[in-house]
Amino acid sequence: MESCAKGFDQLGDMGTGASVAVEGGLVASPGKGQAWEIKATSVTLIGAADQEAFPLQKKRHSDEFLRAIAHLRPRTNKYSAMFRIRAQLAQAIHRFFHERGFFCIHAPVLTGSDCEGAGEMFRVTALGPGALGPEGVKGDFFGKDAFLTVSGQLSLEPFALALGDVYSFGPTFRAEPSDTARHAAEFWMVEPESAFADLTDNMNLAEDILKYCIQDVMDHRPDDLELFAKWVDTSLLATLEKLAAEPFERIPYGEAVEILRRASKKFEYEAAFGKDIQTEHERYLAEEHFKKPVIVYDYPKNIKAFYMRQNDDGQTVAAMDVLVPRIGEIVGGSAREERLDRLTARVTEMGLDMECYQWYLDTRRFGTAPHAGFGMGFERLVMLATGATNIRDVIAFPRTYKHLEF
Repeated sequence: MESCAKGFDQLGDMGTGASVAVEGGLVASPGKGQAWEIKATSVTLIGAADQEAFPLQKKRHSDEFLRAIAHLRPRTNKYSAMFRIRAQLAQAIHRFFHERGFFCIHAPVLTGSDCEGAGEMFRVTALGPGALGPEGVKGDFFGKDAFLTVSGQLSLEPFALALGDVYSFGPTFRAEPSDTARHAAEFWMVEPESAFADLTDNMNLAEDILKYCIQDVMDHRPDDLELFAKWVDTSLLATLEKLAAEPFERIPYGEAVEILRRASKKFEYEAAFGKDIQTEHERYLAEEHFKKPVIVYDYPKNIKAFYMRQNDDGQTVAAMDVLVPRIGEIVGGSAREERLDRLTARVTEMGLDMECYQWYLDTRRFGTAPHAGFGMGFERLVMLATGATNIRDVIAFPRTYKHLEF
């Protein structure tokens, strides 16, 4: 910038973090690492940054440090790229469903029922601390227990049986006291539901949307992906290209357990039929054994939710999980039990409150039809696309166990 340029005298106040406006001509740059530069004719200081206190400096900062200043980390190269990629993926999801004729349904955030019968829900109240009166919960806003939803699925199923193909994409909540790199108390879920679909249709849709989203971000945000490939995971681009190009492996749960039992690798948790597949097992299957995404299907019914369709063997249900390298499970879903007698028996068998699910049973009582759906963790999709290893780094202001800042 020439010394005669307007505003030159303010240059000393334009430190790291300051907001400035520059006018001038775009010219070829003689400097290394850049093709162009601006030959300024005027420069204006819009917003000064306190140089004594400004926490971001011209150096690499750790992710842990940046989480403590989540309100400022979008100004870094890494996190501005992160949230451009997140925005691109969000648009890709809506475009994917729109192109396939799905209707977007805004599922409620407040609920009076537990979708999976698993508990771990945040209670919502309009009463102050210790204000529960003689009426008990009947004196609260809704006159009954209210919670933040863990899933929009139960709300989506009635719409699938009316409109055909629907989906929701919104926040969900789980009060699980897990302080891990994969868990957050508030997270976003992508949940499609399709009428006249079976387990195979469900697996096809899950594979299609993952491939579509990854290809979309490679097509539209290559420069941002290159940053993560350089500084976060050097194998990132190869992993994403393989995911988008090759078919996913598909194996029944029983075969997955046998692979894990025969593995030479030592696991913290023993793999056994009838037990959940742990994260270490999921990652082994996707990263080491198959070296690609894997869909595991037909799980034992005793480890799955009441609404999953029972298979003819009487022991398993038509459930599926999609496992991907570095993360493990990214999609979980099933064909839904559309037969009223089977569903009613399962609600009773699991000790759930039948009264709470009467409206849900009505969707089988009044014109049932086969249908299927799944939930995809949006933050895990962003982790997959960027190589990030901690969910706290792919959501703007993470809400995690013992942490509610900003």
